[in-house]
This record gives sequence, C-alpha cells and structure tokens, in this order.
Amino acid sequence: MSDVFEGLRPLLLGIAYRMLGSMWDAEDVVQEAYLRWARTDPETVRDPRAFLATVVSRLALDQLRSARVTREAYRGEWLPEPVATDAAGPLDTAELRDTLAYATLHMMERLTPPERAVFVLRDAFEMPYEQIAEVVGSSATTCRQIHRRAVGHLAASRARPRPSRDEHERLLARFLEAAAYGDMAGLKGLLSADVTAWSDGGGKVSAALRPVLGRERVATFVLGLASKYEITEHRLVEINGEPAFRLIARDVEQVLMADVRDGLIHGLFAVLNPDKLRHIG
Repeated sequence: MSDVFEGLRPLLLGIAYRMLGSMWDAEDVVQEAYLRWARTDPETVRDPRAFLATVVSRLALDQLRSARVTREAYRGEWLPEPVATDAAGPLDTAELRDTLAYATLHMMERLTPPERAVFVLRDAFEMPYEQIAEVVGSSATTCRQIHRRAVGHLAASRARPRPSRDEHERLLARFLEAAAYGDMAGLKGLLSADVTAWSDGGGKVSAALRPVLGRERVATFVLGLASKYEITEHRLVEINGEPAFRLIARDVEQVLMADVRDGLIHGLFAVLNPDKLRHIG
C-alpha cells in the first residue's frame, strides 16, 4: 500500500499544487490522502491512480474553497507560491508544463474553484469528464461546459507564443542589468505597453500592496526600487518550469519571475513573503 502511494506521490502533488497554487497546502492535502489510503481496503480499489487522483482532487477543491476567504483578507497581493521545477511532479507533456508556468497559475486565480479544478484535471492530467464529475459534484456535461468557460477566461493570455528558455534567460538578465544601471530607456524597451508588476510580501516584508500598471509606471517603480535597495546577490534558478532570479537586496530574499511573450515582458512577479520561499531549492 505504501509503495503504491509513494510511487504516485509526485503526480498527486502536481495535481494539488496546480489546484491550490501553494505547495505548503498541497503537501497537507497529499498527506491527508495518504491517511485515507492507509485506511482503505486495497481489494476494493481497481485503479489506485484514478482512486487517489480523485481523493486528492476532492480534498484540494475543498481546500481551495476555504482558501479564497483567507486570500481575500491577505495583506497586499496574494501570489502563488513559487516552486523548484523538480518539486512539482511530472512534466511529460506540453500541457503539464503550461499549467505549471507561474503566469498561468496566477491567471487561474481568476477562476472559480470548480472552474480551476476542471481546467487543471482536464488540461493538465487528461482526466475523463466522468471522473472529473465525481470530484466537483456535477454531471459530465456540466463539466464540459465549465471547462469551456475556464478556457475562455484564460484564452487571451495563453494565446501568445512563449519564448525559448535562452530567450527568457536573456530578457531577464537584460532586465536586471538595465535596472542596476538606471537605464530607463533600456528598461522600457523590454516591457510591453500593458505590462503589470505584482509584489507579494504577505505583510511580513515591505512590498507594493497593489499592482503597478503600464510601461512608464513599472519602469519608474523598478528603477526606484533598484536605487533604494542594492542587489547584493543574485543567481539564475528554474522555477515553475521557467528561468527566474533569486535575489537578495538589503538582506531581503525574493524570487523574481517574468511572463515573457513576443519578446517582451508582459508581467513581473516578485515574491518576498518568506513563507512562500521554502520550495525554491
């Protein structure tokens, strides 16, 4: 029983993390699933993978519904917890990689809990609608409708082509260099006109409480921070399947990620809340 569960643990963590945007909560959900599995008669389970995926999905959906209340009271912007790529389960398909991408996780915060559950289970893990229906408590037909609605909510932002890893790395490096040298023109040349910057300090570290919108404001905001808080250490890491920078500025650690599309930065995500930096390697 234990060996079967441990073999499926990466998959189960991958499901729970994508549904919750928090590895901390995902680990709790998977642990609860293990306790339920340990109390289950194996003779009654024909397909352990399907059984455990359903249990984890139901637990994660319940957790997601209750978490929305907590997130509404969160100080400042709530951003998903970044994780080292190898901690987020299998990435065997393009869909698994896409749904792990940080910008996609952030966009999924706009979905209702059932929309997010159906989208993750169908797009990332190709779960049959009949099994998804057991998770969300709706018919398979309703789940198809929910999936179409969720895809529609995310379609505009997911349509743009993603860069190669090298292109992503180079753009991030140029961004940091322009910020460090106070190069306003160079910085603005890397940003899309509708770029948005989000920061998450969780009330524990100083951070912008609201998103910063537009090329001019984001560039001014970034250069203001760079002049005030010198970066004393930085290194390239792989977070959520994409390049990112782990920085230390005035003894404060953070992870900086970018949504890169069409050769420009469309979104910047800075996670400074120390509680969210435990799974970045």
